[in-house]
Amino acid sequence: MDWNAYQERIKWFQQDRFGMFIHWGIYAIPARGEWVRSVERMPKEDYQKYFDAFDPVDYNPKEWARLAKNAGMKYAVLTAKHHDGFCLFDSKLTEYKATNTKAKRDLVKEYVEAFRSEGLKVGLYFSLIDWYHPDYPHYGDRNHPMRDNEDFKNHSEEENFDRYLDYLHGQVREVCTNYGKIDILWFDFSYDQLTGEKWRATELVEMVRTLQPGVLIDNRLEVSGEGFGSLLTDNPSTYSGDFVSPEQIIPPEGILSDKGKPVAWEACVTLNNNWGYAAHDHDWKCAKTVVRKLVECVSKNGNLLLNVGPDAKGVIPKESVEILTAVGDWMQKNGASIYGCGGSTIGQQPWGMVTEDEDNIFLHIYEDTVGPVPLKGFTKEDFTLLQFEENGAEIVLQPSWTTGNYPGYLFIPVGPDTHGSYALPNKIDTVIRMVKK
Repeated sequence: MDWNAYQERIKWFQQDRFGMFIHWGIYAIPARGEWVRSVERMPKEDYQKYFDAFDPVDYNPKEWARLAKNAGMKYAVLTAKHHDGFCLFDSKLTEYKATNTKAKRDLVKEYVEAFRSEGLKVGLYFSLIDWYHPDYPHYGDRNHPMRDNEDFKNHSEEENFDRYLDYLHGQVREVCTNYGKIDILWFDFSYDQLTGEKWRATELVEMVRTLQPGVLIDNRLEVSGEGFGSLLTDNPSTYSGDFVSPEQIIPPEGILSDKGKPVAWEACVTLNNNWGYAAHDHDWKCAKTVVRKLVECVSKNGNLLLNVGPDAKGVIPKESVEILTAVGDWMQKNGASIYGCGGSTIGQQPWGMVTEDEDNIFLHIYEDTVGPVPLKGFTKEDFTLLQFEENGAEIVLQPSWTTGNYPGYLFIPVGPDTHGSYALPNKIDTVIRMVKK
């Protein structure tokens, strides 16, 4: 890997920190999650009715883009093609695409134009597996809807996986050619023996790098969602990707290389318990949880890619909108503690998390305090100014009889007095900026 080129292309990613994942396709009609065809072992013929019915009359990617921007997100990744093989883009290699539904248009084209117009970077998710394509392994595959259907037992003799790979590579060429500059290409997913060169991964990545030299690629050509891969070594493979992609988990200590250095990573997380629209899933994460998990990611030198699953008509659920609006209110006032920040040597504290950039340390205080907030190993002489990030108000450090017995700590008052119990000004996360000398 050309490490200088890598550092240049990953720079924006580690600055922006917060993105929107969008899982959307014809699986929004059954509304039981994006894996519905596999989970219910649904034959192609039964799944066809969703293709025939797909008519997203309320699809307005400009609204999606405004929602993402107002939430403080800086980039987005849309499922151009998911595992069911249905394409939101106008692929010339298949009839199984949005332009052949009642939508009659290229939905990816509208997405990239809308998000770019709001100043957001655009990414496309592309599934390596395809349950629609006749040459993708059916019977005996761990995930295919027809994996245990006896009618397909002899079908494997007719399957030609190289022919499928030609199709896969051809579609990747299309998404890298037809939509201008792509900022992220998010592959998903490798499993069992289908990893790395089984996808002709070196050839695929070399093509992508030629067509989109600045694009960021995740690590899932090389490993499955729970893997890290050779990006953690001094000699990563051609298809190692640019960042690690933990799913539905925030790594306990971030992700470090074999030599203990931070590695770029992005936690992809759902807002409820499904990626695709699920009508009966009302187990939503609240805005407080989202903000605090974003802070946790940044404090461990990572990003958060937060998912929304629009419904069959193209509408992002109102619960998602309400949550992201509240997150945006916090980000508008406290975004400086996220963008361009990373972990701090201070580490996690009993009262919350800490992020840091070149000039500032940001204390993220979650709990109402009893007395001032303690910070070990610092004095007031280490900083030129302490402020509440939300309103810029100075915090005045004053000696108190309650703190005299604890040398080696800097005590920071967050209330109107220097002792007692105080309600924090922001119940989601009160941020204190400490300007370094």
